[in-house]
Amino acid sequence: MNAEQIQRVQASWQIVKPISEQAADLFYTRLFELDPSLKALFKSGQAEQGRKLMAMLNTAVIGLTNLEAIVPVVQNLGRSHVAYGVKDEHYDTVGEALIWTLAAGLGEQFTDDVKDAWLAAYMLLATTMKEAAQEVDGVSA
Repeated sequence: MNAEQIQRVQASWQIVKPISEQAADLFYTRLFELDPSLKALFKSGQAEQGRKLMAMLNTAVIGLTNLEAIVPVVQNLGRSHVAYGVKDEHYDTVGEALIWTLAAGLGEQFTDDVKDAWLAAYMLLATTMKEAAQEVDGVSA
C-alpha cells in the first residue's frame, strides 16, 4: 500500500467509525447472505462479534502507518482463526462483505479510489492472516 491509499482508508474509516454498530450489523447480514454456512463458525452473539470486528478493523486501520507493529497481531488472528474452522476461501467472502458494507456506509464518498485503497488494505491483512494460518501445524487454513 502506498501513503495515499493508507490516507484514504484512514479518512474513510473516520466516517464509518461513528456508525460502527450499524456497519457491523450490515456486514454480518451480508456475510451470511453470501454464505449462510459461515454462521456456524461464530460462537458469540452477533453484537459481540460485531464489536470485535470493529475493534480489530480500527486497530488495523490505525496500524497501516506502522505495519511492523500490527503484523504480529494480524498473524496471531490468522492462527487463531484456524481453530474456528476458517478456510482460505472464507477470506474472499469476508472481503466481499466488507467492501459491500463500506459502500453502503460511505455512500457517495465510496469512490473508486477509496474502494481500491480498501481492497489493497484488505488483501494485505487477509494475506498476512492466511500465511500465518498455514503455519499452524503445517495445515492450510
